[in-house]
Amino acid sequence: MSDLKAFRVDGGRVVEMAGSSVALERELQSLVEANMEAMLGVRFLASEYETGRHRGRIDSLGLDETGAPVIVEYKRTRDKEVVTQALSYLAWLNDSQSEFEGLVREQLGAEAAGSVDWSRPRIVCVAGDFTPHTVVALEMIRHRIDLVAYRMFEDVVTLRLVASFTAPSGASVVFRSRTAGAASPTQEARASGGGKTVQEYLDGAPQGLKDLFADLDAVLMESGSVQRETLQHYVAYRRIKNVASVKVQPRKRTLVVGLKLDPDSVELVEGFTRDVRGIGFLGTGDLEVRIRSRADLERAGELIRRSVEAG
Repeated sequence: MSDLKAFRVDGGRVVEMAGSSVALERELQSLVEANMEAMLGVRFLASEYETGRHRGRIDSLGLDETGAPVIVEYKRTRDKEVVTQALSYLAWLNDSQSEFEGLVREQLGAEAAGSVDWSRPRIVCVAGDFTPHTVVALEMIRHRIDLVAYRMFEDVVTLRLVASFTAPSGASVVFRSRTAGAASPTQEARASGGGKTVQEYLDGAPQGLKDLFADLDAVLMESGSVQRETLQHYVAYRRIKNVASVKVQPRKRTLVVGLKLDPDSVELVEGFTRDVRGIGFLGTGDLEVRIRSRADLERAGELIRRSVEAG
């Protein structure tokens, strides 16, 4: 973390603040668990969860905003064993789908339990720093893993996304139920729901809408720190947390963008921006933006940048 510096401004002069790690690993874990949704975009489920015959204890379990199960592991200083330990817990997750869904039901309700996405389990490792060897090694592993480095500056904590890995297209890990070859109840419910995926909508869209999506994608990815993931109903863009979602409506020749912005901070324009708080909007954030042309995309540019910076 030597590349991250913080300064206190005093009378027009700056004084560098000394960065440090927490004194105890449990202090880091407690801080993140108490603020998990704000810090990681993950809803907290359980702490120090015992894995039975797998003879382990998962630091934190959660569910992210896309419905993916999340394993969070912590290391006070450098990343010694934290990644391999987290990877080993995926075996427990694979064997314990019903148990995990029961935990989600108990903590978040039946609707959340019924929408768990077993095709995209995720690991988040939080540590003081990560070695280059860890980053290179994880490039060879086909799992969703985020490496997040933290640093304490007096009463300020910073998070830095060191690296984020997603499964290559067509190679994502789909967890199976204990009956060989059988899909979990959640998978069956999703499959029976029917409907086209966002990729199918995009593939069948007019060329002009495809080009507009490509331009929007370039704006969302231009910072270099944003990851793109194509889900069933929308394309998600995230840093540590989701910053935007995009749905495709070919018949209306429209891209529907969800942003992590407070609608009260935006001058809403009918037909262009909309407050979707409490509406049951499928995607990211509380602000919906409808993009039908490059002029709309230019008008939305500042809103998009604000959402990305907030993530």
